[in-house]
Amino acid sequence: MPAPRVTWKSRTSWRAKLHKPTRPKLVPVSDGQARRLGHGMMLIPTALEVDAMIRKIPFGQLSTLGQIRSRLARWHNADVTCPLVTGIFLRIVAEAAEEDRLEGKTDITPYWRVVRDDGRLNLKFPGGVAAQAFRLKEEGHTIAGDKVVMARPSRPAA
Repeated sequence: MPAPRVTWKSRTSWRAKLHKPTRPKLVPVSDGQARRLGHGMMLIPTALEVDAMIRKIPFGQLSTLGQIRSRLARWHNADVTCPLVTGIFLRIVAEAAEEDRLEGKTDITPYWRVVRDDGRLNLKFPGGVAAQAFRLKEEGHTIAGDKVVMARPSRPAA
Protein backbone atom coordinates (compact mmCIF):
# COMPACT_ATOMS: atom_id res chain seq x y z
CA MET A 1 0.00 0.00 0.00
CA PRO A 2 1.46 3.39 -0.96
CA ALA A 3 2.34 5.88 1.73
CA PRO A 4 -0.21 8.64 2.33
CA ARG A 5 0.34 11.74 0.23
CA VAL A 6 1.74 14.74 2.10
CA THR A 7 0.32 18.15 1.21
CA TRP A 8 2.82 20.97 1.62
CA LYS A 9 1.71 24.44 2.60
CA SER A 10 3.89 27.42 1.82
CA ARG A 11 3.47 31.16 1.61
CA THR A 12 5.57 31.19 -1.54
CA SER A 13 3.84 30.02 -4.70
CA TRP A 14 5.34 27.18 -6.69
CA ARG A 15 5.59 29.58 -9.65
CA ALA A 16 7.70 31.97 -7.53
CA LYS A 17 9.94 29.06 -6.48
CA LEU A 18 10.35 28.10 -10.14
CA HIS A 19 11.40 31.63 -11.09
CA LYS A 20 13.71 32.18 -8.11
CA PRO A 21 16.75 33.97 -9.54
CA THR A 22 19.59 31.48 -9.33
CA ARG A 23 22.45 30.48 -11.57
CA PRO A 24 23.67 26.98 -12.35
CA LYS A 25 26.84 25.95 -10.51
CA LEU A 26 29.58 23.43 -11.18
CA VAL A 27 31.08 21.87 -8.06
CA PRO A 28 33.48 18.96 -7.59
CA VAL A 29 31.83 15.66 -6.69
CA SER A 30 32.61 15.00 -3.03
CA ASP A 31 34.38 11.81 -1.99
CA GLY A 32 31.19 10.60 -0.30
CA GLN A 33 29.16 11.06 -3.48
CA ALA A 34 31.87 9.68 -5.77
CA ARG A 35 31.02 6.07 -4.91
CA ARG A 36 27.55 6.55 -6.37
CA LEU A 37 28.11 9.28 -8.97
CA GLY A 38 31.77 8.95 -9.94
CA HIS A 39 34.49 11.60 -9.73
CA GLY A 40 34.44 14.83 -11.66
CA MET A 41 32.34 17.97 -11.80
CA MET A 42 28.70 18.03 -10.75
CA LEU A 43 26.11 20.46 -12.06
CA ILE A 44 23.71 22.10 -9.64
CA PRO A 45 21.00 23.12 -12.13
CA THR A 46 18.32 25.77 -11.85
CA ALA A 47 14.61 25.02 -11.68
CA LEU A 48 14.08 26.83 -15.00
CA GLU A 49 16.64 24.58 -16.70
CA VAL A 50 14.77 21.50 -15.47
CA ASP A 51 11.54 23.09 -16.72
CA ALA A 52 13.11 23.77 -20.14
CA MET A 53 14.25 20.14 -20.46
CA ILE A 54 10.79 18.82 -19.61
CA ARG A 55 9.14 21.18 -22.10
CA LYS A 56 11.22 19.51 -24.85
CA ILE A 57 9.58 16.10 -24.29
CA PRO A 58 7.10 15.67 -27.19
CA PHE A 59 3.50 14.52 -26.83
CA GLY A 60 3.33 10.75 -26.41
CA GLN A 61 7.00 10.39 -25.45
CA LEU A 62 8.55 9.75 -22.04
CA SER A 63 11.78 10.69 -20.35
CA THR A 64 13.33 9.52 -17.11
CA LEU A 65 14.79 11.78 -14.49
CA GLY A 66 18.16 10.14 -15.20
CA GLN A 67 17.92 11.10 -18.88
CA ILE A 68 17.12 14.68 -17.93
CA ARG A 69 20.11 14.76 -15.56
CA SER A 70 22.37 13.42 -18.33
CA ARG A 71 21.16 16.05 -20.81
CA LEU A 72 21.66 18.83 -18.28
CA ALA A 73 25.19 17.61 -17.54
CA ARG A 74 26.03 17.56 -21.27
CA TRP A 75 24.52 21.04 -21.65
CA HIS A 76 27.02 22.35 -19.08
CA ASN A 77 29.99 20.09 -19.89
CA ALA A 78 29.67 18.50 -16.45
CA ASP A 79 30.20 14.86 -15.55
CA VAL A 80 26.93 14.50 -13.60
CA THR A 81 23.96 16.52 -12.42
CA CYS A 82 22.98 16.54 -8.75
CA PRO A 83 20.19 13.97 -8.35
CA LEU A 84 18.79 15.52 -5.16
CA VAL A 85 18.48 19.07 -6.51
CA THR A 86 17.10 17.86 -9.84
CA GLY A 87 14.43 15.83 -8.03
CA ILE A 88 13.45 18.82 -5.90
CA PHE A 89 13.22 21.02 -8.99
CA LEU A 90 11.13 18.41 -10.81
CA ARG A 91 8.60 18.66 -7.98
CA ILE A 92 8.63 22.47 -8.18
CA VAL A 93 8.10 22.33 -11.96
CA ALA A 94 5.16 19.95 -11.53
CA GLU A 95 3.48 22.00 -8.81
CA ALA A 96 4.00 25.27 -10.76
CA ALA A 97 2.45 23.66 -13.85
CA GLU A 98 -0.59 22.65 -11.80
CA GLU A 99 -0.89 26.18 -10.41
CA ASP A 100 -0.93 27.41 -14.02
CA ARG A 101 -3.51 24.80 -15.05
CA LEU A 102 -5.79 25.81 -12.17
CA GLU A 103 -5.51 29.43 -13.36
CA GLY A 104 -6.79 28.33 -16.79
CA LYS A 105 -3.50 28.36 -18.67
CA THR A 106 -3.19 25.72 -21.38
CA ASP A 107 0.53 25.87 -22.20
CA ILE A 108 1.86 24.10 -19.11
CA THR A 109 5.02 22.07 -18.64
CA PRO A 110 4.22 18.37 -19.33
CA TYR A 111 5.81 17.08 -16.12
CA TRP A 112 3.71 13.87 -16.26
CA ARG A 113 5.96 12.68 -19.12
CA VAL A 114 8.82 12.20 -16.64
CA VAL A 115 8.97 8.78 -15.00
CA ARG A 116 11.43 7.30 -12.57
CA ASP A 117 14.46 5.52 -13.98
CA ASP A 118 12.77 2.13 -13.47
CA GLY A 119 9.60 3.23 -15.30
CA ARG A 120 7.54 3.78 -12.16
CA LEU A 121 5.27 6.77 -11.81
CA ASN A 122 6.00 9.60 -9.38
CA LEU A 123 4.02 9.52 -6.13
CA LYS A 124 5.04 13.11 -5.33
CA PHE A 125 3.51 14.65 -8.45
CA PRO A 126 0.28 16.64 -8.00
CA GLY A 127 -2.55 14.11 -7.80
CA GLY A 128 -0.06 11.29 -7.22
CA VAL A 129 0.30 8.18 -9.35
CA ALA A 130 -3.37 8.17 -10.37
CA ALA A 131 -3.22 11.62 -11.98
CA GLN A 132 0.05 10.87 -13.78
CA ALA A 133 -1.32 7.54 -15.03
CA PHE A 134 -4.47 9.26 -16.32
CA ARG A 135 -2.47 11.83 -18.30
CA LEU A 136 -0.11 9.19 -19.71
CA LYS A 137 -3.03 6.98 -20.78
CA GLU A 138 -4.47 10.01 -22.60
CA GLU A 139 -1.21 10.11 -24.57
CA GLY A 140 -1.41 6.42 -25.48
CA HIS A 141 0.78 4.75 -22.87
CA THR A 142 -0.11 1.51 -21.09
CA ILE A 143 0.09 1.61 -17.29
CA ALA A 144 0.00 -1.35 -14.90
CA GLY A 145 -0.13 -0.42 -11.24
CA ASP A 146 2.43 2.32 -10.73
CA LYS A 147 4.58 1.56 -13.77
CA VAL A 148 4.59 2.28 -17.48
CA VAL A 149 4.58 -1.16 -19.08
CA MET A 150 4.44 -0.05 -22.69
CA ALA A 151 5.29 3.37 -23.96
CA ARG A 152 3.38 4.62 -26.96
CA PRO A 153 5.27 3.64 -30.11
CA SER A 154 7.09 6.47 -31.85
CA ARG A 155 5.63 7.64 -35.12
CA PRO A 156 7.81 7.03 -38.14
CA ALA A 157 9.46 10.11 -39.58
CA ALA A 158 7.64 11.50 -42.61
